Amino acid sequence: MLSRSEKETEEIGYRFGKSLKRGDTVSLIGSLGAGKTVFAKGIARALGITEAVVSPTFTLVQEYEGSEKLYHLDLYRLSGEDEFESMGGEEFLYPDGITLVEWAEKIGDMMRSDAFFVTITINDDESREITIEGGNHEYSCS
Repeated sequence: MLSRSEKETEEIGYRFGKSLKRGDTVSLIGSLGAGKTVFAKGIARALGITEAVVSPTFTLVQEYEGSEKLYHLDLYRLSGEDEFESMGGEEFLYPDGITLVEWAEKIGDMMRSDAFFVTITINDDESREITIEGGNHEYSCS
């Protein structure tokens, strides 16, 4: 899917978020400034979360209440799998709600194989290409 603005990226996140179910884990992949947190805002809105969604870069985990609990992890500052394990991070991969993980590549094979993998790529014209793969059930962004 192609997004030409933050609003479009958030809207794609919203439509995708409507398909998510309790227990789903979503890996958000993209460079700094690609729009991972903007996409997460759309998912939060789909879950009825009205609180401002910000990237939890310094806290690592932010929790929100909506129609489902939403756990938003930002692993950018993490050194790797050992640090993730020592903070009890694995429990967030099997949530009682929905978990979004920015920079999931930091935890390598610990990421669930049945997770959704959302990749946001910045194109030369500053538009974003958003691809969604994986997951254990159907989803829709239309």
